[in-house]
Amino acid sequence: MKKTLTLSILILAFALTAACGSGSAPAAEPPASAPTAEEAAQPTEVPPPVETASPTEGTAAEESSSGQVSFSNDIMPIFENRCIDCHGGRRTREGLDMKTHESLMRGSNNGPVVTPGDAEASLLVELIVSGDMPNRGPKVTPAELQLIIEWVNLGALNN
Repeated sequence: MKKTLTLSILILAFALTAACGSGSAPAAEPPASAPTAEEAAQPTEVPPPVETASPTEGTAAEESSSGQVSFSNDIMPIFENRCIDCHGGRRTREGLDMKTHESLMRGSNNGPVVTPGDAEASLLVELIVSGDMPNRGPKVTPAELQLIIEWVNLGALNN
């Protein structure tokens, strides 16, 4: 009987020990915290880079991604290469002179061609997108067009 009682106590002690968890159980992992508003606002994918036709265009496109498009460094070179022969160089078609920021902002015989802050409402952008301008020589590349659109949307500043 003594052996049975001892055996019963040992079994009971083992069962209580297992049930109460007095053995070393693995520590529970802390619950995952919800993302903060700042973390949730972060984009999960990076958009692909804009393809460019030449190294100089790539440089300008990279500069534009920082939100800083310069009229003198980024936009004026495009106008000089694509527009000024007909709009301010040898001729000034439709009364549009694109040699300077001031003359561009004066517009043409048809009124304003740039609506600062709104590329969609800008005749200049509309004519380039439609392929109507430039009507002679090489067309504006997609990277150049993107710079012009960004410049207009950023307020068409003389910077």
